[in-house]
Amino acid sequence: MASSGGGATFLVVNGVRFTGDVPPVATFLRSSPGAYTTTRTHGGASLVLFWDRHLRRLAHSARILARSHPGLFLLPLGSAAGGGGDATALIDSIENLVHESLLVGLRLALRDRDRAGSDDELAITALVRGRHETDCLDVLLHLGFCSAAVRRRRSPFSGRWPREGAGGGQGMEKMRPPSATELLLTNDGDRILEGSVTNFFVVRRKVINDLTDLPPSDSESSCTFVVQTAPISDGVLPGVIRQLVFEICSSLGILVEESAPSWSDRELWQEAFITSSLRLVQHVETIQAPTSFKEFHLKTWNELSWVAAVSGPKL
Repeated sequence: MASSGGGATFLVVNGVRFTGDVPPVATFLRSSPGAYTTTRTHGGASLVLFWDRHLRRLAHSARILARSHPGLFLLPLGSAAGGGGDATALIDSIENLVHESLLVGLRLALRDRDRAGSDDELAITALVRGRHETDCLDVLLHLGFCSAAVRRRRSPFSGRWPREGAGGGQGMEKMRPPSATELLLTNDGDRILEGSVTNFFVVRRKVINDLTDLPPSDSESSCTFVVQTAPISDGVLPGVIRQLVFEICSSLGILVEESAPSWSDRELWQEAFITSSLRLVQHVETIQAPTSFKEFHLKTWNELSWVAAVSGPKL
């Protein structure tokens, strides 16, 4: 445990509390290859949000890793790559193994929270990986406390870093202005794919009969609105809350378009929001983009000039 009270962090390994120093979750993830998912509690930690969905996604991610990167996932190469019965049985057991560790972790964290008199919710990260030189899986559960406070998001546009690169995300952090609370990632300086730890959506005017030259107030009767986000085929995270947005929009008859929002089309945006299992759905107040991406990776945020989408209730 890292500390006591609302700032405590806990690590449960294969159902047993880890008694050494527990690193922050970002450090934990960088040092632990494997498949993982992150969620949080709600209602005074009375429930874990969308836990069944997270368990299914974790098992699905483990299956993909076992087939595509058997060395990374540390499962036996032959059985993992070929879909052998042993590897399949191991992965099918993930949901039960993780749930057992969750019960241990919740007891530890909530007992500590009660002693501290805190009412903070819990952030929970579950990670599974292969165990060296064995046919077993390790299940690691990282738990920490998160404040329920919600802030509006200021997001600077940024370049994209590879998910498996060493320190790529850390390098991009130098481009985050002090007031910004998320980085948006792009491959080409125009198409926005996702946030560094979130999915990114815009609500865009879909103009009918080519009436794109009219201001929003005049063209509203001639256009509909579409919720837009980058597709999974662009390499974005298949977030649990992202999928829920799709389901809710479908139930309400709201059109969803899976294509990366284009910064050059921002005049058509009515709203933007980000989603994640910790932040849920949060409005984006301002988006800033560098005026040039030339030698972008060599500079810090204060060495760049920025252009911003209009802040306020609507972009």
